[in-house]
Amino acid sequence: MSVNIGVLGMQGDVAENIAATRTALAKAGMKGTVKQVKTPSEISKLDGLIIPGGESTMIGQMSLVNGAIKTIKDKIQKGMPVFGICAGLILLSKNAKDRVVGKMDQPLLDLLDVRVERNSFGRQRDSFEAEITAQPLGIVTSRGIFIRAPSIEGMGKDVQTVSKFNEKVVAVKQGNILGVAFHPELTSDVSWHKYFVSMIKPAKKPQK
Repeated sequence: MSVNIGVLGMQGDVAENIAATRTALAKAGMKGTVKQVKTPSEISKLDGLIIPGGESTMIGQMSLVNGAIKTIKDKIQKGMPVFGICAGLILLSKNAKDRVVGKMDQPLLDLLDVRVERNSFGRQRDSFEAEITAQPLGIVTSRGIFIRAPSIEGMGKDVQTVSKFNEKVVAVKQGNILGVAFHPELTSDVSWHKYFVSMIKPAKKPQK
């Protein structure tokens, strides 16, 4: 079985996520391709998508301009697994505000039933690295880099908390959506990417 995974290439840690996902596929014993995607045509062919960290407002606006945001939403609603990292988590959410300036006027996919606080741990100068545990996913320990990281203030009943840091929710799962507030792709640990690629397997089963 071969899977086709894309990393949304509007902005952010694209190369790092491509490298981490390729390593994760190898460790999981899965075959597949991982590449940068931008256009609706490229996204429509995917089995899984990573929306990387970066500036969520810019990623959303650029995706809106070229029509990618509609294709992404359609694919996710039809069951395509998606991994939102930092800005990607914000973009997937139903509601987002900034810790300092409050409500932000930015495009959101409105799919992940959470309320996100942007810059929850502070600005760029407040970046840090920490040990993260996600027992519900079988991730006993991992490293996460927090860069202008968000946190999740509230969530709907179908959203599962999978990790907290200092009592703040920093990782969640809702069906085919996985979202984290930190950057696992900036470490050598591919636990999160390995879990994500495992989510893609059911999408490739032949129809009976």
